[in-house]
Amino acid sequence: MIGERFSGPLDPRLQWFNEPECWSSENGLHIVTTAATDFWQRTHYGFRADNGHFLFTPWTGDFTMTARVRFQPAHQYDQAGLMVRFFEDEWLKTSVEFEPEGPARLGAVVTRSGYSDWSTQDFPRDRRDIELRVRREHDTFLVDWRAADPEPWVQLRVAPLAGGPEAHIGLYACSPKAPGLQASFAWLRIE
Repeated sequence: MIGERFSGPLDPRLQWFNEPECWSSENGLHIVTTAATDFWQRTHYGFRADNGHFLFTPWTGDFTMTARVRFQPAHQYDQAGLMVRFFEDEWLKTSVEFEPEGPARLGAVVTRSGYSDWSTQDFPRDRRDIELRVRREHDTFLVDWRAADPEPWVQLRVAPLAGGPEAHIGLYACSPKAPGLQASFAWLRIE
């Protein structure tokens, strides 16, 4: 079990993939994203990106991972949330992505065999925090969200991934267009 409240040095089981230049772990994990960071593979947009900021731990077997994320977006597609990663071509992420016009997009991206898909729901553009949950049950991954505890969880996605028994799981943030997303994670629980 990991119960990280980000009130000092990080749990030593957590490590960075593409560590952001600017981050701290006092009174929450605070990240300021670097420009042109993203996780996406091929579909529709044609490009490949595998350089978002990702704080993870290796995990074998089933799990439930939850976090509370607060975000101050600056540019289109700014995003922060949870990620499960087996390797560059097999992963899942869930977050709210900022859109400057209209509602934001609460979504889940599932990447299999090097191709990403993106399921979305409208999300109020003035909301700046959310609780996210990803559960693994064998090779099935369930993605849920809620505004806050004790509200019920709302299912966002159910998807298969076949990357193997060990996954890298944790928090991510990225800014595909320009730098400056300010993302804060109040806590991370994995059990």
